[in-house]
Amino acid sequence: MDYNKLEYFTSQPRMQRFLAAVGNSKTKAQRLYKINLRVSQAFYPILNLFEIFLRNSINNQISSHFANPNWVISEKHGFMSDNSLTPSQFYLKNSITKAERTIKRKGGTISSGKVIAEQSFGFWTSLFEPHHYRLIGGVVIHCFSNKPNSINRSHISQKLNRIREFRNRVYHNEPICFTGNMVDFDGAKHIRDEVFEMLKWIDTDLATYVEQFDALDSKITQFNNV
Repeated sequence: MDYNKLEYFTSQPRMQRFLAAVGNSKTKAQRLYKINLRVSQAFYPILNLFEIFLRNSINNQISSHFANPNWVISEKHGFMSDNSLTPSQFYLKNSITKAERTIKRKGGTISSGKVIAEQSFGFWTSLFEPHHYRLIGGVVIHCFSNKPNSINRSHISQKLNRIREFRNRVYHNEPICFTGNMVDFDGAKHIRDEVFEMLKWIDTDLATYVEQFDALDSKITQFNNV
């Protein structure tokens, strides 16, 4: 497919950034767009596995805290309804309610497993925000049993939010190959490194497992041929 058709179907504003970054060469812009997609594609297994491992680690910790494997449903009327959460508009509670409606609409039976599967990455990362964290006794920090002693809730939350924001860029087909108007994959590499760091803090075997799916560097090197 030639550049003009690609621009027509992806939009001129989207392609303009790629075009400007390579000296207005349509051929190079198209190649860079393709490389950006391939680098994004390389992130899918890394981000997907990290999200699954984090979600299940959090679920295990909170299940133990409440001595209830169905906490995600029962606590809708427990800590998720605490008056202190009024400023956040009861984000967690509303997320659970929305999930239950979705499950019912599809003709399914509501269960903790199905409700958990419906939750966004933001649901899990928000449990490290102060207003939620204190209501569950800070137990989610124990997901990262291998973390350095100097790493606290705030550090964890900041890292998770950076990963979440980057994940959303990847999943919404936003470019991840720029720093300002310059082509730069260092930001993407940094996120990859943070993911692996956090995986090691959960369990070193998880990082080793995910490493076999890490093809990021090989995709980035393709930029040298642009």
